[in-house]
Amino acid sequence: MEKRRLGKSDLHVAPLCLGGNVFGWTADEEMSFRLLDGFVDAGFNFIDTADVYSKWAPGHHGGESETIIGDWLKRRGKRDDVIIATKVGSEMAPRKKGLGKDYIARAAEESLRRLGTDYIDLYQSHRDDPDTPIEETLEAYGALIKAGKVRAIGASNFTPERLAASLAASAKHHLPRYETLQPEYNLMVRGFEKELAPLCARHEVGVIPYFGLASGFLTGKYRSKADLKQSPRGEDVEAYLNERGFKVLDALDTVAGRRDAAPAQIALAWLMAKIAAPIASATNLKQLGELVASARIRLDPGDIALLDGASA
Repeated sequence: MEKRRLGKSDLHVAPLCLGGNVFGWTADEEMSFRLLDGFVDAGFNFIDTADVYSKWAPGHHGGESETIIGDWLKRRGKRDDVIIATKVGSEMAPRKKGLGKDYIARAAEESLRRLGTDYIDLYQSHRDDPDTPIEETLEAYGALIKAGKVRAIGASNFTPERLAASLAASAKHHLPRYETLQPEYNLMVRGFEKELAPLCARHEVGVIPYFGLASGFLTGKYRSKADLKQSPRGEDVEAYLNERGFKVLDALDTVAGRRDAAPAQIALAWLMAKIAAPIASATNLKQLGELVASARIRLDPGDIALLDGASA
Protein backbone atom coordinates (compact mmCIF):
# COMPACT_ATOMS: atom_id res chain seq x y z
CA MET A 1 0.00 0.00 0.00
CA GLU A 2 1.27 3.43 -0.97
CA LYS A 3 2.16 5.61 2.02
CA ARG A 4 2.12 9.40 2.05
CA ARG A 5 3.98 11.62 4.47
CA LEU A 6 1.90 14.00 6.58
CA GLY A 7 3.54 17.41 6.27
CA LYS A 8 7.12 17.31 7.46
CA SER A 9 6.35 14.83 10.24
CA ASP A 10 7.51 11.24 10.50
CA LEU A 11 3.93 10.00 10.05
CA HIS A 12 3.30 8.05 6.85
CA VAL A 13 -0.24 7.00 6.04
CA ALA A 14 -2.17 5.15 3.37
CA PRO A 15 -4.10 7.53 1.08
CA LEU A 16 -7.46 7.00 2.80
CA CYS A 17 -8.40 7.70 6.41
CA LEU A 18 -11.26 5.94 8.21
CA GLY A 19 -13.53 8.43 9.96
CA GLY A 20 -14.44 7.46 13.51
CA ASN A 21 -17.36 9.84 13.87
CA VAL A 22 -19.83 6.96 13.40
CA PHE A 23 -18.31 4.66 16.04
CA GLY A 24 -20.76 4.27 18.90
CA TRP A 25 -23.37 6.26 16.98
CA THR A 26 -24.61 4.82 13.68
CA ALA A 27 -22.18 1.91 14.03
CA ASP A 28 -22.38 0.01 17.32
CA GLU A 29 -19.34 -1.49 19.00
CA GLU A 30 -19.53 -4.82 17.19
CA MET A 31 -19.84 -3.21 13.78
CA SER A 32 -17.16 -0.64 14.61
CA PHE A 33 -14.75 -3.47 15.44
CA ARG A 34 -15.56 -5.21 12.15
CA LEU A 35 -15.01 -1.99 10.23
CA LEU A 36 -11.68 -1.36 11.92
CA ASP A 37 -10.59 -4.96 11.31
CA GLY A 38 -11.58 -4.79 7.65
CA PHE A 39 -9.86 -1.45 7.11
CA VAL A 40 -6.54 -2.55 8.61
CA ASP A 41 -6.68 -5.99 6.98
CA ALA A 42 -7.03 -4.23 3.61
CA GLY A 43 -3.66 -2.54 4.19
CA PHE A 44 -4.77 0.85 5.53
CA ASN A 45 -3.45 2.43 8.73
CA PHE A 46 -5.00 5.88 9.32
CA ILE A 47 -7.94 6.38 11.73
CA ASP A 48 -9.41 9.76 12.66
CA THR A 49 -11.63 10.61 15.62
CA ALA A 50 -12.19 13.39 18.18
CA ASP A 51 -12.88 13.64 21.88
CA VAL A 52 -16.30 15.16 21.18
CA TYR A 53 -17.55 12.23 19.03
CA SER A 54 -20.48 11.53 19.41
CA LYS A 55 -21.75 14.11 21.89
CA TRP A 56 -24.56 15.12 19.51
CA ALA A 57 -26.33 11.77 19.81
CA PRO A 58 -29.10 11.47 22.45
CA GLY A 59 -27.68 10.18 25.72
CA HIS A 60 -24.06 10.61 24.62
CA HIS A 61 -21.49 12.83 26.33
CA GLY A 62 -18.53 12.63 23.96
CA GLY A 63 -15.67 10.15 24.09
CA GLU A 64 -17.73 7.26 22.73
CA SER A 65 -15.69 6.94 19.53
CA GLU A 66 -12.33 7.13 21.30
CA THR A 67 -13.48 4.50 23.79
CA ILE A 68 -14.47 2.07 21.05
CA ILE A 69 -11.15 2.57 19.24
CA GLY A 70 -9.32 2.06 22.53
CA ASP A 71 -11.18 -1.17 23.25
CA TRP A 72 -10.44 -2.37 19.71
CA LEU A 73 -6.74 -1.59 20.12
CA LYS A 74 -6.65 -3.46 23.42
CA ARG A 75 -8.33 -6.56 22.01
CA ARG A 76 -6.45 -6.65 18.72
CA GLY A 77 -3.02 -5.52 19.93
CA LYS A 78 -2.37 -3.53 16.76
CA ARG A 79 -1.31 -0.20 18.22
CA ASP A 80 1.96 -0.08 16.28
CA ASP A 81 0.16 -0.85 13.01
CA VAL A 82 -2.06 2.22 12.98
CA ILE A 83 -1.85 6.01 13.00
CA ILE A 84 -4.43 7.39 15.42
CA ALA A 85 -5.55 10.99 14.98
CA THR A 86 -7.85 12.70 17.46
CA LYS A 87 -8.86 16.27 18.24
CA VAL A 88 -9.31 18.71 21.10
CA GLY A 89 -11.09 22.03 21.45
CA SER A 90 -14.77 21.43 20.76
CA GLU A 91 -17.06 21.83 23.74
CA MET A 92 -17.33 18.64 25.77
CA ALA A 93 -19.16 20.27 28.67
CA PRO A 94 -19.40 23.71 30.30
CA ARG A 95 -15.85 25.02 30.80
CA LYS A 96 -14.43 22.06 28.88
CA LYS A 97 -13.47 23.49 25.49
CA GLY A 98 -10.92 25.64 23.72
CA LEU A 99 -7.17 25.55 23.19
CA GLY A 100 -5.87 26.92 26.47
CA LYS A 101 -2.72 25.32 27.87
CA ASP A 102 -4.30 23.79 30.96
CA TYR A 103 -7.31 22.45 29.09
CA ILE A 104 -5.22 20.83 26.34
CA ALA A 105 -3.09 19.07 28.95
CA ARG A 106 -6.18 17.77 30.75
CA ALA A 107 -8.05 16.81 27.58
CA ALA A 108 -5.04 14.95 26.21
CA GLU A 109 -4.89 12.78 29.33
CA GLU A 110 -8.58 11.97 28.98
CA SER A 111 -8.18 11.05 25.31
CA LEU A 112 -5.16 8.88 26.10
CA ARG A 113 -7.17 7.09 28.78
CA ARG A 114 -10.13 6.44 26.48
CA LEU A 115 -7.86 5.32 23.65
CA GLY A 116 -5.91 3.10 26.03
CA THR A 117 -2.59 4.22 24.61
CA ASP A 118 0.54 6.03 25.76
CA TYR A 119 0.66 8.38 22.78
CA ILE A 120 -1.46 10.06 20.14
CA ASP A 121 0.06 10.05 16.67
CA LEU A 122 -1.69 13.20 15.41
CA TYR A 123 -3.32 15.58 17.89
CA GLN A 124 -5.41 18.25 16.21
CA SER A 125 -6.98 21.56 17.17
CA HIS A 126 -10.59 20.79 16.30
CA ARG A 127 -11.42 24.43 15.70
CA ASP A 128 -9.72 27.75 16.22
CA ASP A 129 -9.84 29.43 19.63
CA PRO A 130 -9.52 33.20 19.14
CA ASP A 131 -9.57 33.76 22.91
CA THR A 132 -6.30 31.91 23.46
CA PRO A 133 -2.93 33.23 22.21
CA ILE A 134 -1.55 31.05 19.42
CA GLU A 135 1.76 30.70 21.26
CA GLU A 136 0.04 29.33 24.35
CA THR A 137 -1.65 26.61 22.34
CA LEU A 138 1.56 25.63 20.56
CA GLU A 139 3.48 25.60 23.85
CA ALA A 140 0.89 23.19 25.26
CA TYR A 141 1.40 20.88 22.31
CA GLY A 142 5.16 21.24 22.71
CA ALA A 143 4.94 19.98 26.28
CA LEU A 144 2.95 16.94 25.14
CA ILE A 145 5.44 16.19 22.37
CA LYS A 146 8.36 16.54 24.76
CA ALA A 147 6.66 14.12 27.16
CA GLY A 148 6.23 11.58 24.35
CA LYS A 149 2.44 11.75 24.52
CA VAL A 150 1.96 13.28 21.04
CA ARG A 151 3.98 12.72 17.87
CA ALA A 152 2.68 15.53 15.64
CA ILE A 153 -0.03 18.18 15.63
CA GLY A 154 -2.61 19.37 13.14
CA ALA A 155 -5.35 21.94 12.70
CA SER A 156 -8.97 21.57 11.66
CA ASN A 157 -11.42 24.21 10.45
CA PHE A 158 -8.84 27.02 10.46
CA THR A 159 -9.12 30.05 8.22
CA PRO A 160 -6.19 30.88 5.92
CA GLU A 161 -5.30 33.85 8.12
CA ARG A 162 -5.20 31.86 11.35
CA LEU A 163 -3.33 28.93 9.85
CA ALA A 164 -0.74 31.32 8.40
CA ALA A 165 -0.41 33.08 11.76
CA SER A 166 0.06 29.75 13.53
CA LEU A 167 2.76 28.63 11.11
CA ALA A 168 4.52 31.98 11.50
CA ALA A 169 4.39 31.71 15.31
CA SER A 170 5.87 28.22 15.16
CA ALA A 171 8.78 29.42 13.07
CA LYS A 172 9.39 32.58 15.08
CA HIS A 173 9.27 30.97 18.53
CA HIS A 174 10.67 27.53 17.61
CA LEU A 175 7.42 25.80 18.60
CA PRO A 176 5.78 22.71 17.08
CA ARG A 177 3.97 23.49 13.85
CA TYR A 178 0.73 22.18 12.42
CA GLU A 179 1.74 19.39 10.06
CA THR A 180 -1.78 18.81 8.76
CA LEU A 181 -4.94 20.70 8.00
CA GLN A 182 -8.36 19.07 8.16
CA PRO A 183 -10.79 21.24 6.17
CA GLU A 184 -14.17 20.44 4.66
CA TYR A 185 -13.37 19.62 1.05
CA ASN A 186 -15.12 17.56 -1.59
CA LEU A 187 -16.66 17.91 -5.03
CA MET A 188 -19.53 19.95 -3.58
CA VAL A 189 -17.46 22.12 -1.23
CA ARG A 190 -14.37 23.54 -2.92
CA GLY A 191 -13.67 26.76 -1.03
CA PHE A 192 -10.47 25.18 0.32
CA GLU A 193 -8.85 25.57 -3.08
CA LYS A 194 -8.87 29.38 -3.09
CA GLU A 195 -6.43 30.30 -0.30
CA LEU A 196 -5.85 27.30 1.95
CA ALA A 197 -4.61 24.95 -0.76
CA PRO A 198 -1.76 27.22 -1.93
CA LEU A 199 -0.90 28.02 1.69
CA CYS A 200 -0.64 24.32 2.56
CA ALA A 201 1.40 23.60 -0.57
CA ARG A 202 3.79 26.46 0.17
CA HIS A 203 4.42 25.28 3.74
CA GLU A 204 4.23 21.54 3.07
CA VAL A 205 1.20 21.01 5.28
CA GLY A 206 -0.56 17.69 4.66
CA VAL A 207 -4.27 17.94 3.85
CA ILE A 208 -6.70 15.36 5.29
CA PRO A 209 -10.19 16.69 4.51
CA TYR A 210 -13.38 15.59 6.21
CA PHE A 211 -16.78 15.05 4.55
CA GLY A 212 -14.98 13.57 1.54
CA LEU A 213 -18.34 12.23 0.35
CA ALA A 214 -20.33 15.36 1.24
CA SER A 215 -22.20 13.59 4.05
CA GLY A 216 -23.02 10.74 1.67
CA PHE A 217 -24.38 12.82 -1.23
CA LEU A 218 -21.50 11.79 -3.50
CA THR A 219 -22.36 8.11 -3.07
CA GLY A 220 -25.25 8.80 -5.41
CA LYS A 221 -27.87 7.36 -3.09
CA TYR A 222 -29.59 10.74 -2.61
CA ARG A 223 -31.18 11.81 -5.89
CA SER A 224 -34.53 13.12 -4.65
CA LYS A 225 -36.04 14.43 -1.42
CA ALA A 226 -37.66 11.04 -0.89
CA ASP A 227 -34.18 9.51 -0.66
CA LEU A 228 -33.27 11.68 2.34
CA LYS A 229 -35.10 9.28 4.67
CA GLN A 230 -32.53 6.55 4.00
CA SER A 231 -30.13 7.77 6.67
CA PRO A 232 -29.94 9.88 9.86
CA ARG A 233 -27.56 12.10 7.86
CA GLY A 234 -30.02 12.59 5.01
CA GLU A 235 -31.02 16.06 6.14
CA ASP A 236 -27.37 17.14 5.77
CA VAL A 237 -27.45 16.70 2.00
CA GLU A 238 -30.77 18.33 1.10
CA ALA A 239 -28.97 21.54 0.11
CA TYR A 240 -27.10 19.62 -2.61
CA LEU A 241 -30.29 18.57 -4.41
CA ASN A 242 -30.01 21.32 -7.01
CA GLU A 243 -28.81 21.82 -10.57
CA ARG A 244 -25.12 21.82 -9.59
CA GLY A 245 -25.51 18.74 -7.41
CA PHE A 246 -27.20 16.76 -10.18
CA LYS A 247 -24.50 17.89 -12.61
CA VAL A 248 -21.84 16.51 -10.26
CA LEU A 249 -23.71 13.22 -9.89
CA ASP A 250 -23.96 12.92 -13.68
CA ALA A 251 -20.20 13.45 -13.99
CA LEU A 252 -19.54 10.88 -11.27
CA ASP A 253 -21.80 8.40 -13.04
CA THR A 254 -19.93 8.97 -16.31
CA VAL A 255 -16.48 8.44 -14.83
CA ALA A 256 -17.71 5.54 -12.68
CA GLY A 257 -19.05 3.86 -15.82
CA ARG A 258 -15.69 4.20 -17.54
CA ARG A 259 -13.87 2.77 -14.54
CA ASP A 260 -16.39 0.08 -13.58
CA ALA A 261 -16.56 1.72 -10.15
CA ALA A 262 -19.09 3.29 -7.79
CA PRO A 263 -19.64 7.08 -7.64
CA ALA A 264 -18.27 7.21 -4.08
CA GLN A 265 -15.04 5.60 -5.22
CA ILE A 266 -14.61 8.17 -7.97
CA ALA A 267 -15.32 11.06 -5.57
CA LEU A 268 -12.61 9.80 -3.21
CA ALA A 269 -10.16 9.07 -6.04
CA TRP A 270 -10.63 12.70 -7.16
CA LEU A 271 -9.58 13.83 -3.69
CA MET A 272 -6.66 11.41 -3.49
CA ALA A 273 -5.31 12.92 -6.70
CA LYS A 274 -5.20 16.32 -5.01
CA ILE A 275 -4.40 15.86 -1.30
CA ALA A 276 -2.73 13.47 1.18
CA ALA A 277 -5.68 11.43 2.43
CA PRO A 278 -9.42 12.08 2.52
CA ILE A 279 -11.43 10.99 5.55
CA ALA A 280 -14.51 8.87 4.92
CA SER A 281 -16.82 6.91 7.20
CA ALA A 282 -18.64 3.62 6.75
CA THR A 283 -21.43 2.06 8.78
CA ASN A 284 -21.35 -1.41 7.22
CA LEU A 285 -18.87 -3.70 5.49
CA LYS A 286 -20.32 -3.13 2.03
CA GLN A 287 -19.66 0.59 2.34
CA LEU A 288 -16.17 -0.12 3.68
CA GLY A 289 -15.42 -2.34 0.70
CA GLU A 290 -16.31 0.49 -1.65
CA LEU A 291 -14.15 2.94 0.29
CA VAL A 292 -10.99 0.84 0.32
CA ALA A 293 -11.35 -0.02 -3.36
CA SER A 294 -11.18 3.69 -4.20
CA ALA A 295 -7.46 3.71 -3.40
CA ARG A 296 -6.81 1.47 -6.41
CA ILE A 297 -8.39 3.91 -8.87
CA ARG A 298 -6.14 6.26 -10.82
CA LEU A 299 -8.08 8.97 -12.60
CA ASP A 300 -6.64 10.37 -15.81
CA PRO A 301 -6.54 14.11 -16.62
CA GLY A 302 -9.75 13.81 -18.64
CA ASP A 303 -11.62 12.31 -15.69
CA ILE A 304 -10.39 15.02 -13.35
CA ALA A 305 -11.24 17.79 -15.82
CA LEU A 306 -14.80 16.47 -16.21
CA LEU A 307 -15.30 16.36 -12.44
CA ASP A 308 -13.66 19.76 -11.92
CA GLY A 309 -15.90 21.31 -14.52
CA ALA A 310 -19.12 19.80 -13.22
CA SER A 311 -18.41 20.90 -9.67
CA ALA A 312 -16.96 24.33 -10.43
